[in-house]
Amino acid sequence: MKTPNQTYLLIHGAWQAPYVWNQVSSDLRQQGHQVIVVELPGHGADHTPAYALSLDIYRDKVIEAIAKAEGEVILVGHSMAGMVITHVAESVPDKISRLVYIGAFLPASGQSLTDLAYSDPDSKLGPALIPSTDGLTLDVARDQLVDLFISDGSPAEQERVLANYRPEPAIPFTNQVTLTTEGAGSVEKVYVKTLNDIVISPGLQERMIAAAGIERVYELESSHSPFLSQPQEVVKVFLEIGKPAKLISAGVV
Repeated sequence: MKTPNQTYLLIHGAWQAPYVWNQVSSDLRQQGHQVIVVELPGHGADHTPAYALSLDIYRDKVIEAIAKAEGEVILVGHSMAGMVITHVAESVPDKISRLVYIGAFLPASGQSLTDLAYSDPDSKLGPALIPSTDGLTLDVARDQLVDLFISDGSPAEQERVLANYRPEPAIPFTNQVTLTTEGAGSVEKVYVKTLNDIVISPGLQERMIAAAGIERVYELESSHSPFLSQPQEVVKVFLEIGKPAKLISAGVV
């Protein structure tokens, strides 16, 4: 039985941009689904200055995109965007059928991305970070970008990551989320683990999954950016996630 058409809203992570979803979004559309890819302010072609950015600004951009969709969306966030989709769900839980975290930060109320990152001793990202002199952006040492983000990707995909790299706005990393049972807590959450990830370690992923009480968990043998290195596998998982609960429980593919 074919999965009913869904609307997937895809949010990129830090040091990346909408291009990372090109293959996944194309494949999902070929399957008949609607796909919306959001460019967060201060990323890609958007040059909002770093001092003007916050997690609230990211949230508002995503809510604008959700408002243009018909019906509920499956809201997907990678890495830093796990913070964003959680913040969005607190504001518009009725617009989201489920939240999907793929190699992503998953905060509890009162936590920031920085709080979670500091709790991950197995991450290799910290030593590679280079703050700007004004503290408004963070660079990643260029000679470590590929190993950190896409060690399992093809040379062409690795080069795309390097070619599209921009320093990351730092302020949103320190912004905490405030969550309620009625808001983000009311939305189903699904986690896609990236098992060879050295940015958000599998250990931290497991701890966040346990803290959030997530029951639907998928696994990919991938580095931090499986949508680039293994797009077909990501699409398979997203299609499975998009099935109605009654089809999943019946084992219908």
